[in-house]
Amino acid sequence: MEAMAEPVLYHKLQIWEPSMESEEEEEETSEPLVPCPRGPQAAPGKAGGLPGAWARLLAALLLLAISCSLAVRHLAGRAGSTGSVGSTAPPAGGHSHRAGVYHHSALISPAATCSNLGRELLTTGGNVVDAGVGAALCLAVLHPHATGLGATFWGLFHNSSSGSCTALTPGPAWPLGPGLGLPTALPALHLLHARFGHLPWPRLLVAPTKLAQEGFVVDAPLARALAAQGAKGLCPLFCHADGTPLGLGARATNPRLAAVFRRAALATTPRLAGEALLSLLGRDLGLEEPSTGPAPTLEPALQLSMPQGVLFTTPGPSAGPELLALLKAAIHSRQPSPDPCPSLPQAVRTPVSSILATVDSSGSMLLLVSSLNSSFGSGHVSPSTGVLLSNLVASSATSAWACPLILRSSLDDTEADVMGLVASGTPNMAGAMTHALLSHLSGPPSQMQHQHQAQRGPTESPSTCSQGTLLQVAAHAEHAHVSSVPSGCCPFQGF
Repeated sequence: MEAMAEPVLYHKLQIWEPSMESEEEEEETSEPLVPCPRGPQAAPGKAGGLPGAWARLLAALLLLAISCSLAVRHLAGRAGSTGSVGSTAPPAGGHSHRAGVYHHSALISPAATCSNLGRELLTTGGNVVDAGVGAALCLAVLHPHATGLGATFWGLFHNSSSGSCTALTPGPAWPLGPGLGLPTALPALHLLHARFGHLPWPRLLVAPTKLAQEGFVVDAPLARALAAQGAKGLCPLFCHADGTPLGLGARATNPRLAAVFRRAALATTPRLAGEALLSLLGRDLGLEEPSTGPAPTLEPALQLSMPQGVLFTTPGPSAGPELLALLKAAIHSRQPSPDPCPSLPQAVRTPVSSILATVDSSGSMLLLVSSLNSSFGSGHVSPSTGVLLSNLVASSATSAWACPLILRSSLDDTEADVMGLVASGTPNMAGAMTHALLSHLSGPPSQMQHQHQAQRGPTESPSTCSQGTLLQVAAHAEHAHVSSVPSGCCPFQGF
């Protein structure tokens, strides 16, 4: 691959998707959303009209202007709160963008409910960390097959103010019991929020607690996982009265999990947040004093400088070091990118993972990836907590499913483009991410091509992987961009 010094231009990756994404024109309008009728014109006649006529005319025009303004705000608010794929509500400036492009910030996740929650946190004063952590706690309720309070979390946070990148690391895998991994989700998310969040910690737990207590609708990913897993170990939470697994559209509740959330909301430190769950799990497992094990940490991200910018990823035991080694070798050798879907023995099983990403127009972004290792982890619900523990223990400590990646086009330019990638479901995560990034960098479009692409909307090429999900977020041209491969797999929201 030829090294290039030009700045990185935002465009969607060309991998994995069997179908072509619909191309939507970006619309620029100068007309108001609700046409306001013209005010009454002064009638020709004598200058000295009836007494008070001008005052009445001005009052009528003022009331008309206020009515028009309220109508515009009402319609814009309704447009921003609807849609399962993404919000495209026009901003106050009177123009709109294609789906996935926003003026301020956005979030993309596997569940529409959690993406909506992320948008709500963003619009009520939260930052990308608040939105990402809140959505992750939401997914812990809605997608217990892929993530949860028993899961292991890796994260990558880019701070646009400092230009630095910080990795959230869970610490070495630690057994809580035979075949059961120590849960580190609550202390990890609390630590991330305490360092970089803005809203109060209890605020992030309000919606997840309500979903667990009052119920949520089983969506397609959870329904498929339940059908494949069967009812063993998951009843009564995810089963009908006759013992069969819940199906698509059924309603589920998890009041024990809601109680854990309420206890965690009172925690003032990451350690106390972890103990809110661990003490109850110890009772279930017959452990007098469960070991807390290694604590999650925040540390500088690994980085690799290249002509196109600086790459950041997570340290070991994630797949981040492997990812940077593959990228460095490919860049130096100028050889084609490695096969993103190598042939693997049938015995090799891809760990199930969950991903989400959030970004703002200044370039701050958070990428989160979590896993219970297998689908539903240990496969047994803790009676006191409603939590599924992972089966990720010391023997499976290398997190080959985790290697979120951030590319910043310049460390010196405060307005540099920033792009983030996070993927799940591939047999060789580092290889797939290497292929994705090199495809992105191999041929930056000319200025004319880039302008044409910005008008038409990015496209995707035919699939190279039959299974896999990739989320891409970017800050470009003072806008926040979100997209997924395959397109439409992951709902997004923003404003």
